[in-house]
Amino acid sequence: MSRTRKESAHRMATAIASSEEWKSSTKRETLGALEQELAKLVATTHDGPEMEMARKEMGGFLNLFSRFLRAKTQIDWKSIQPLPEGAIKPYKQLAPVADDQVASMLSKLVVIKLNGGLGTSMGCKGPKSVIAVRNDLTFLDLTMQQIQQLNRTYNVDVPLVLMNSFNTDDDTQKLLKKYANVKVSVVSFCQSRYPRINKETLMPIGKDMSSNDLEAWYPPGHGNFYEAFANSGLLDKFLEQGKEFCFLSNIDNMGATVDLSILNFVMNPTDQQERPEFVMEVTDKTSRLFQNSEYSTQTILWANLGAIKRVISNNELDMEVIVNPKHLDRGLDVIQLETAAGAAIKNFKYSCGINVPRSRSLPVKKSSDLLLLMSNLYDIDSGSLTFHINKMHTILLMQPTGKLESRTWSDYETLRECLEAICKIYEEFLKKHNPGQPSITYDVSNLFDFIDKLTDLSCMVLNKDRTYMPHNKEWIKEKIFAMLKNQASVQ
Repeated sequence: MSRTRKESAHRMATAIASSEEWKSSTKRETLGALEQELAKLVATTHDGPEMEMARKEMGGFLNLFSRFLRAKTQIDWKSIQPLPEGAIKPYKQLAPVADDQVASMLSKLVVIKLNGGLGTSMGCKGPKSVIAVRNDLTFLDLTMQQIQQLNRTYNVDVPLVLMNSFNTDDDTQKLLKKYANVKVSVVSFCQSRYPRINKETLMPIGKDMSSNDLEAWYPPGHGNFYEAFANSGLLDKFLEQGKEFCFLSNIDNMGATVDLSILNFVMNPTDQQERPEFVMEVTDKTSRLFQNSEYSTQTILWANLGAIKRVISNNELDMEVIVNPKHLDRGLDVIQLETAAGAAIKNFKYSCGINVPRSRSLPVKKSSDLLLLMSNLYDIDSGSLTFHINKMHTILLMQPTGKLESRTWSDYETLRECLEAICKIYEEFLKKHNPGQPSITYDVSNLFDFIDKLTDLSCMVLNKDRTYMPHNKEWIKEKIFAMLKNQASVQ
């Protein structure tokens, strides 16, 4: 390397070092200033338990803000590695559950539902959990029915824990009074209330923790569960009672029920397997028509309570910070620092994922999701929704000739109606080409010849995972043959 190039490289390295030192100095000053502002906020609370809780929450926010300052602004793609072999376990390969062990396993379980969301995205006021899903039963009603059925069936007392936000806590406490006669032990706690910070200054916009200025505060995402659960005292309480695992999911996910096969997997590992401290349920990532090998995650988690206690006590919880910008009605741009519960997987030992059926993921995020659950596609029993196998909505796609303009589509309430419609199409074809015959008969081979001569015939059938699966001519012919054979046997 020439002297000129060496000097140029040295100047560049010096400039970068100087820039990084300036950034580090600025971040230290910002962190120090924030710490002072948070101390001022804590001082606005009343002495005693209120101030102690405020101190814990502002300490949690300071930790989160510190991680935000340390976060890299660019992704090091070279550090991204494929999942190791065995990191995702197929649900179908889970060991069978011994009936005589179910009650013992359930006695060590706590069910936790995330109940911090509002129904504003669907035009409703108040907690999302009070939206009616079926027969005037709300998400909370159905959840209570699920747990009660579990407790009655196995003569156990699985507790239900609701993690509320400051937006939903008051309304939820009032609603819980109506469940006094339900065989479910229900407790709740409130997740942290963190200060929104000015996008430019990175300082809190709120000045008083006791004020009613709700715009100054926000619930920091479901990743806050671990710290809020520990701060509430419930974690220690359940550990003292001998509880070992918690099952965590959103209250609006009606597919996320206690699964005994997964419970058995986390409670009773095989000889070749360490007991996992954290399990995340994942599904095949699915487009409207086709599936690929990637995985999609919902917040459906199983975590060891003792391990949660360890990572909180040792300050080992490290989750990626999600920066959520907001524009307030008062015209101010702010940011919310949030975390996702699933991101904690790296902080626990022997963690893994389980590739579960998509039927375990029935989240209701918009009105169309709710309408689907309200429809006759689903049956309801003891709070659990199951897909009605006889109500498979089907879309028929047909192109009789090589001309694109001959393409047509039609939809049917059930697969059977679609198959009968295909037979009807052939019968109309025969009538058109045999106008003088009073009656027309045909056998299945004639029908299949007609189908084969069509340029294209396919259908898309709605599955229990709420996706449409495409099927070709051969599949359609198999289904028609089975239908006609069944009709003949009935006659």
